[in-house]
Amino acid sequence: MDDKALQHRYKDLKQQIHFHNHRYHVLDAPVTSDAEYDKLVVELRQIETGHPDWVTPDSPSQRAGAGPSEKFEKVRHPRPILSLANAFGAEDARAWYERVRKLDDRVEKAGFVVEPKIDGLSVVLHYRDGVFVEGASRGDGEVGEDITANLRTVRAIPLKIPVIQGLGDKELGNRGQGNQESRTVRSSKIPDSLVPDYLVVRGEVFIPVKDFDKLNKRLEENGEKTYLNPRNTAAGSLRQLDPAITASRPLTLLVYQIVYWENNSQSPPEPRAQWELLEYLRALGFPVTDVARRFDDIESAIAYTVTWDKRRDELPYEADGMVIKIDDLNLATEMGFVGKDPRGAIAFKFPAREVTTKLLGIEVEVGRTGVLTPKAVLEPVEINGVIVKNATLHNFDYIAEKDIRPGDRVLVKRAGEVIPYVIGPVMDLRSGAENPYAPPSACPACGQPAEHFEGEVAWYCVNAACPAQLVRNVEHFVSRGAMDITGLGIKIVEKLIETGLVKDVADIYTLKQEDILAAVTKKDRKTEAAPPGKIADNLLTAIEKSRRQPLSRLITALGIHGVGEVSAADLSRHFPSLDLLAAASGDLLQMVDGVGPNIAEAIVDWFSRERNHNVLEKLKAAGVWPQSSAVNGPSSTGALTGLTFVVTGTLAGFSREGVKEFIESHGGKVTDSVSKNTSFLVFGEAPESKVKKSQKLGVKIIGKEELRQMCV
Repeated sequence: MDDKALQHRYKDLKQQIHFHNHRYHVLDAPVTSDAEYDKLVVELRQIETGHPDWVTPDSPSQRAGAGPSEKFEKVRHPRPILSLANAFGAEDARAWYERVRKLDDRVEKAGFVVEPKIDGLSVVLHYRDGVFVEGASRGDGEVGEDITANLRTVRAIPLKIPVIQGLGDKELGNRGQGNQESRTVRSSKIPDSLVPDYLVVRGEVFIPVKDFDKLNKRLEENGEKTYLNPRNTAAGSLRQLDPAITASRPLTLLVYQIVYWENNSQSPPEPRAQWELLEYLRALGFPVTDVARRFDDIESAIAYTVTWDKRRDELPYEADGMVIKIDDLNLATEMGFVGKDPRGAIAFKFPAREVTTKLLGIEVEVGRTGVLTPKAVLEPVEINGVIVKNATLHNFDYIAEKDIRPGDRVLVKRAGEVIPYVIGPVMDLRSGAENPYAPPSACPACGQPAEHFEGEVAWYCVNAACPAQLVRNVEHFVSRGAMDITGLGIKIVEKLIETGLVKDVADIYTLKQEDILAAVTKKDRKTEAAPPGKIADNLLTAIEKSRRQPLSRLITALGIHGVGEVSAADLSRHFPSLDLLAAASGDLLQMVDGVGPNIAEAIVDWFSRERNHNVLEKLKAAGVWPQSSAVNGPSSTGALTGLTFVVTGTLAGFSREGVKEFIESHGGKVTDSVSKNTSFLVFGEAPESKVKKSQKLGVKIIGKEELRQMCV
């Protein structure tokens, strides 16, 4: 790039960075991620390093932030409130160390303190005679906004120091690492008379992650707009004109710097080591991080810093890195600055977890259970060292709530190994061409109408022959609680579907020996004691046996949304054939115990689908059409009549289905979950959490033998 083009790029970079500084520091509404902003700053500095004569006073490298907002009074800081240069990895941190060591070799013996770089809003707190009198934002580093009234509502900020006298020694834990000397912060008794006449400290106001999640949940429940991230929420909360709004937000604070100190005749000397400074601040009653550690050499400090990249989720707040500081504050001060950056500390930035990119489109995937799930198709972007092209959008309600539209610039997050997800759109970057997204009216895999039940988040495809969920449908159909076709494992099912021999569950009953032999893999044959022909014979025998399964099993096997084993048994007692069940209205279905409006709607919808009707016709033609003789519930004359049971755990000599059949044959009813209407919990050798719930509700717990005795 020639000088003319480079100068044009330099001018463009300055404009972009000023714009983003204003959005971030003044409006609390950034339209780019920290990682993208950092790239712009790095490029700017590279140009300025090669062309120092181009640097002008208006360069972003010459200031700490953005100008203060016009809606607040201005506060001039007693000393500049500066930001730090960034290191993007261990090598950058070592390069910083080598630069400062060459300036002054005392750095080698000065020691280092590592502290978290909290992603919040930097504030400056003024105390006169130990009383909080003024608080300000950082602003441009020289002048900030007077937000005293709002800061008074932050409970973590002491209004009077010291908060507690006579704290005594307080050990904060081993601060050493490896073979390093163990360091301990100790708090000492600080009488009022020893507090400086005028003290100014700097800290970071933030919202803890768990409190941010609770806040968003509460806003969502109230139908109000939710927030994208804790940092912007904290900054916006402190810039409210009404302090009552600030007070309603879960703000807190950590303090880490003394900006200004004015002694009286009795006050102790100002701490001249960062580690002692943290000790002093804690003794006064300021909240101080317990993650900080002191090290004697740079390699140990870097090693500790690096560990927090993978452990940052353990922190109760958002942190975008760690800060490595020279412990000797006199030495750090003497080293001066590079532009606006103090030489005595470096911000070790973690790989970005949040970035902005373009949402190219929204695709819909069909899960193995028929759930339709939206997926974001993104303009490729790097997050935490991984190129991300797709991200989850959770569900269609989430898209509507966040008003996410194809073509939007969106904020995307990836934490650890978690699947990337779209946080929300950057509204201010919309062009007006983006249109609201509507959930699909049809399944993208089979074209059948999509179904959505009132009160549920998910959308479904309920086509029993949908190719996207056919493996799952067949797997469920042959399972133990349904048609119980032993030997028809998922590998064989996949092969039968792949070859086109099974297009729906009814095709199982048309299989021949040669079809099964072709689907059995060599691995399957080696692990079976019987020869291949015997495997096929056994499977055909199991298929034939399944034709005699009761109606309740077949209803379960159909996989109707919301209809499990208990509901299927209830339905089979009220409707003794699939013909009658298929003809039942929603109102009639709701007369069955346990069938509500949504399940009734799902049943009616399932039987109304032409493809499902075709599957039923094929089952009937194959002779799989059981009839039920028991109508209107269990026997009304058995020993267990009127009693409701829940079965949990393993009962020796009984299968789960066998226990249910035993109870129902004696007039009892079996349900899935414990409630106040449950009469008995029957548990076996491996009782589940239902035992605790039963004990809490006062439900009597019995075993297999006690159940038998009740029927004698």
